[in-house]
Amino acid sequence: MSILYNSPSDWTIEQVEKWMDENGFHNYTNILCHQHKIDGEVLLSLTEDDLRKPPIELKILGDIKKISTAIKKLQKETKQTDTKNTERDSRARKRSELRHEIERLDSTESVDFFSENETHIYNQSPRKHRVKHKFKVERKKTLIGFVYFLLALLLTSFVMTVVHDKVPDMKKYPPLPDIMLDSLPHIPWAFKVCEAVGIILGTILTTVLVIHKHRLIILRRLFSLTGTIFLLRSATMFMTSLSVPGLHLQCAGKMYDDIWSKLMRTFEIFIGMGMSLTGVNTCGDYMFSGHTVIVTTLNFFITEYTPRNCNLLHTASWVMNIFGIFFILAAHEHYSIDVFVAFYITSRLFLYYHTLANNRALRQGDKRTDRKSVV
Repeated sequence: MSILYNSPSDWTIEQVEKWMDENGFHNYTNILCHQHKIDGEVLLSLTEDDLRKPPIELKILGDIKKISTAIKKLQKETKQTDTKNTERDSRARKRSELRHEIERLDSTESVDFFSENETHIYNQSPRKHRVKHKFKVERKKTLIGFVYFLLALLLTSFVMTVVHDKVPDMKKYPPLPDIMLDSLPHIPWAFKVCEAVGIILGTILTTVLVIHKHRLIILRRLFSLTGTIFLLRSATMFMTSLSVPGLHLQCAGKMYDDIWSKLMRTFEIFIGMGMSLTGVNTCGDYMFSGHTVIVTTLNFFITEYTPRNCNLLHTASWVMNIFGIFFILAAHEHYSIDVFVAFYITSRLFLYYHTLANNRALRQGDKRTDRKSVV
């Protein structure tokens, strides 16, 4: 076997003949290899009975026993070799997966759920030196992202106050035709259920952040993406004022005439997070739905930054996201286009960002960029 490098199960007839010569069975190469075409796969399946019975019918008992013993030894060696190859392939596969994790922090999965502040990913091969990869904590950058997020929410709250004063007269401008709202009956409690769904998703994401090693990196991305979406929402709300989508809504314009009343209302919306559960009721902030943005963002961050094998959690997160959107429409608090645009913008920005963040070529393309700095 020493000069035959491939697995015995892959041997040709010529290689079997060479093995027999090496082991002193050259007298039987003609009958086994030439007459019966025994290759490696067949050789490993031969038993002592096969050697005794037709069509081979060897006559010398000692040779039968020796050949049978050699075949059993070869079978054992082959099994051990196959086991080692399987283990080697498994280690190689694990190393490949870990290299993928290093290149792709953005999908940090179960390997990231242990310690504090920085990544330590180790090569699984006992013969290799352990490989350690670090990411900077960068608390200042996280603080900047948090301030940016708060300013975006404050601006959104102020714009919501401004557009409330601009809401069209309900008597003069009735609700616009909408295929979903016209088909769904109004459910008074549906909007509060949507907000409850958002609270549940927020609690899940908070739990993930608490136990996740790269919580500050995830927080920076959450702050920057959500802040950017709400800045865009402020612009779309201010540009166009849609009529009230439901007759059940009590909306009246010109409620906040002076700047101080506007600032007080802005503070109320900001503290109450724009939720009806906290007593905040707004009008005119229709294009596009802030509640859809929140439940969709929470869902995407939960599914992206938890292990792939958490199928139940991911399914539940998506179900809550879909039902949250449904309850917004069932409450007749937003037009269908508000919800659709909110989901589209949120999902596209999230996917575009993570596609760019995961592209190693883009990250390494600019030599001025610190490769260990993760936004």
